[in-house]
Amino acid sequence: MKIGIFSIPEIPLGKQNIKDERLDQVDKITKSKKKVYIQVELTGQDGVLDSDVVLATKEARTDLVLADLEFVENRLAKVQAEPEKNLLLKFKNVLEKEEFMSSIILSDEEKKIISGYRLITVKPVVLAEKEELQNLDKLFFRVFQESGFISFFTAGEKDTHAWLIKNGATAWEASGAIHSDIQKGFIRAEIISFNDFIQSGGESAAKQAGKLRLEQKDYIMRDCDLANFRFNK
Repeated sequence: MKIGIFSIPEIPLGKQNIKDERLDQVDKITKSKKKVYIQVELTGQDGVLDSDVVLATKEARTDLVLADLEFVENRLAKVQAEPEKNLLLKFKNVLEKEEFMSSIILSDEEKKIISGYRLITVKPVVLAEKEELQNLDKLFFRVFQESGFISFFTAGEKDTHAWLIKNGATAWEASGAIHSDIQKGFIRAEIISFNDFIQSGGESAAKQAGKLRLEQKDYIMRDCDLANFRFNK
């Protein structure tokens, strides 16, 4: 996952752990040898167009809107195809209200049309207050929560580990986040919800309480699910 930093020079670029208190709670119970947070990449202004989510200050809202509006108006002057023209007019209407294009729900066909566009606000944009820059760990966690991604956890003696997946990902897709061999040989997912894990005091107690569920490939993962994937080696 990439976070595009728009005009916030005080934020250092590069790899960044997303500190998650929920993983900390799991780790307190499991007492694993290692705790592994989700790691993301912070890119500068040059990388904003390739990012999954954009982080900017509230003062930068107009700059973001104007950058996209300029692109849309230039494209409108050249385009002839009716579907693309209608979509651009829809974008123009939203931007002229100083709103972001991420507020528009796009069809699969419309997503194809804009796949080559150099637009910023079609992706999630998080606007931060200046005081939020004093606590970057908390700010980055908010960006993660508003990015369209979620996490699931694996826990054992070796490590307590957070894994990044798209919101709406299946158990089969989630297993691939750990290793392609697990996904290839997927049999089933053993799932304990985060609340059940914490309230039960760990995996063994959750199992005894009947809180462990056996799920198939098409199970839609929920944020902070505790997962163990069974697979053919």
